[in-house]
Amino acid sequence: MGIDRVLSLIGLATKAGKVVSGEFSTERAVKSKKAYMVIVASDASENTKTKFENCCNYYKVPMLVYGTKETLGRAMGKELRASLALTDMGFVKAIEKLAGPEV
Repeated sequence: MGIDRVLSLIGLATKAGKVVSGEFSTERAVKSKKAYMVIVASDASENTKTKFENCCNYYKVPMLVYGTKETLGRAMGKELRASLALTDMGFVKAIEKLAGPEV
């Protein structure tokens, strides 16, 4: 149940234009301080997870490992997505509330 609500929020954020996806775009959003949260798929490569963990720790952006590449991509209405960044604090707060202590 929880996963569906988080994925639907990602879908809403995408429609609102508040999501950046793909490895390079996500990293750019974090480094330019536009990202308020990064979500990485659980089946992303270890290199990708480590890269975003380090980047998010450095820039103090919360990171959540959630869903799979397929479910994240489907939630956004796109192909497979290993990483995405939320650029709106309202969506971040709603997802943090649903995801709880995982963030």
